[in-house]
Amino acid sequence: MTKVNSLKLLDAVMSAPGFPKSSGMHIVHAEPGRVTIALPRKPELLQFAGHFHGGVITALADQAAGAATTTALPEGKIGVTVEIKINFLSPADGDELIARAEVLQAGGTIGVAKIEIFTKDAKSERRCAFGTATMRAVDLPKPMT
Repeated sequence: MTKVNSLKLLDAVMSAPGFPKSSGMHIVHAEPGRVTIALPRKPELLQFAGHFHGGVITALADQAAGAATTTALPEGKIGVTVEIKINFLSPADGDELIARAEVLQAGGTIGVAKIEIFTKDAKSERRCAFGTATMRAVDLPKPMT
C-alpha cells in the first residue's frame, strides 16, 4: 500500500463513528509498518482510582496495532484483531496515553505487531504497558473503499 493511500485510509477509519473517534484517539505519526496514536485524558476513560482504565489502554493498543498492520498490507485490505496480549507495568496516570505500534511480520493473511503504551504528562513519558497483536487481513468494508 502506498503511503498516501494508507494515510487516507487511517484518517477515514479514525474519523468514522465509533469508539476511536468518540474516545478522542488521534494519529500522531504514521508510516508503512509504524503508527503512533495518542489518547487525551478524559474522566470517562478512567477507573476508580483515577488512572486510565486497563480496557482503554488495551483498546488504544489494539487500534495502533491494527493501524500499523494496515499500512503494511496490500491496498484494499485492513487489519482486524485475531489476538491481543497486553502486559501492564504501572498505573497510567498522565495527561494522555501514547501507543507506538510496529509491524514485526506482515503476510497475505496474517500480520503481527508489537505495541508499547506510554503515559505522558508535561514533565515525562513513562512506559506503562506493552503487548503484541495478531491481525488478519480482510477486505475493506464497502463504505471505506
